[in-house]
Amino acid sequence: MRKIEQKIEFVQANPHLFACPVCGQELRPDQTSLVCDNQHRFDLNKKGTVNFLNAPVPTEYTETMLAARRRVLDAGFFSPFVDRIAAELSPRNRVLDIGCGEGTPTAALAQSGAATVGFDISAPAIKLAGALASEAFFCVADLTKLPFLAGSFDTIVDLFSPGAYAEFARVAPGGRLFKVVPNADYLKELRQGLYAGTAKATYSNERVLDRLLATYSNATITPIRYAFKASPTLFSDVVTMTPLSWQAPEEARAELLAQPPTEVTVDVSLVTVASL
Repeated sequence: MRKIEQKIEFVQANPHLFACPVCGQELRPDQTSLVCDNQHRFDLNKKGTVNFLNAPVPTEYTETMLAARRRVLDAGFFSPFVDRIAAELSPRNRVLDIGCGEGTPTAALAQSGAATVGFDISAPAIKLAGALASEAFFCVADLTKLPFLAGSFDTIVDLFSPGAYAEFARVAPGGRLFKVVPNADYLKELRQGLYAGTAKATYSNERVLDRLLATYSNATITPIRYAFKASPTLFSDVVTMTPLSWQAPEEARAELLAQPPTEVTVDVSLVTVASL
């Protein structure tokens, strides 16, 4: 079966999910398109993905960066916390992955059997995600205006993406949130190597956590920290994939890549909200 047919079957098996970004009415499958009662139509491409944006949004997420991210995540860079979240899912769940990027974590979540949708504002990211052999459905969409009906999900997963908490509550009222936030030592080898002696050599995410906890007083925080072993080639991919390196001085970048560390620190907080 072609991917486009598989993804139409996903929509048929999971009704009352997609909302027209133009008028808000429910989108239903019509051959290889999603169509609302007002005849606004969104076509699936050959990979089974759909673009809900009116116009392309320029981002710094290039195909080179996304390909490097795919290689790093395939090597297990996010696996300890993605696997922990996936263990909480079952085929009864409907899961929305916020800012899914090239889709590797989304595909891992979908292996739980949960009906899983990943979206990103980057069309190149969703193009790469669509190439995955996964049951997940991928689309290009805007975080601030999610193309999903109210109450369409019961679980939100947010790995390093901004939080649109009003939208989270609309599409998953009473549902769970799993949000991963970087801590002070996340990628410290890159920060110290690229920005030694500058303010960027240190990092704090306290304001993000404070806002999150102010919104969800019932949240629990689980620290997760580990050392990711990286060959020189894989470390180069880590440098390429992260926005942290994009504005680094070229000389500092070259020096770091010439003498790369053998491991990278992953230091994050898994924030779990039992009921949005």
